[in-house]
Amino acid sequence: MVRPKKSLGQHFLKDENIARNIVGALALEPGDAKVIEIGPGTGVLTKYLSQINDIDLRLIEIDRESVAYLKKTYPHLQTQIIEADFLELDLDQVFPESFAIIGNFPYNISSQIFFKVLDHRDKVSQVVGMLQKEVAERIAAPPGSKTYGILSVLLQAFYDIELLFKVPPEVFFPPPKVMSAVIRLKRNKVSKLDCDEIQFRKIVKQAFQMRRKTLRNALKSLNLSASVSVLPLLDKRAEQLTVEDFISLTKLIGDKRE
Repeated sequence: MVRPKKSLGQHFLKDENIARNIVGALALEPGDAKVIEIGPGTGVLTKYLSQINDIDLRLIEIDRESVAYLKKTYPHLQTQIIEADFLELDLDQVFPESFAIIGNFPYNISSQIFFKVLDHRDKVSQVVGMLQKEVAERIAAPPGSKTYGILSVLLQAFYDIELLFKVPPEVFFPPPKVMSAVIRLKRNKVSKLDCDEIQFRKIVKQAFQMRRKTLRNALKSLNLSASVSVLPLLDKRAEQLTVEDFISLTKLIGDKRE
């Protein structure tokens, strides 16, 4: 049996019903079943994924012991198992076309996984992931919520997001010290933001790094023009702005540079 490794943030799911529900949350289009599973570990999700008709599955696993176990347990998937770090992997080499992502994400890299999803949003049609409950709630949080933050805005710009259900610690081995939750992201119809996307990210990050301040103070380092600095929008704090507000602000700042 595979030993869970603390250094890799491994907590193996042992509840078959929850595993079945996570896989069931993956809404695959007929004839379009390309899926990457991140960190399959002992294959509790893999078992149900491999039962989906016509699935084109790739398993990305960094742990050599898990890779050996998966190859032995699922010999028919041997050629689909990739021993690699997902964060370092060239996803274009895995699937040239669009694909879905699923996994019981290691807590220590879950945010980095979602930033990589953003970088490949034109190919990642959906994500079903189990992660720390607080991070899941942050991603799905609406404007005005205290948990609404950088990832909320950046991901909600391109994905429709649902927090599906919570998962208690005791269904894992070893049990984590926190609650978990399963989240689903489905690509929306926004292909490109109506503003400079690099500047958009910069403004969102800067705004939330000083979330207790008004935007006028939080964005001071951007040297806002006099005409922009008087905007009523800047009287608000970052958590009060919708994705559309941030897009409008990015356009205004870009259009009125001094």
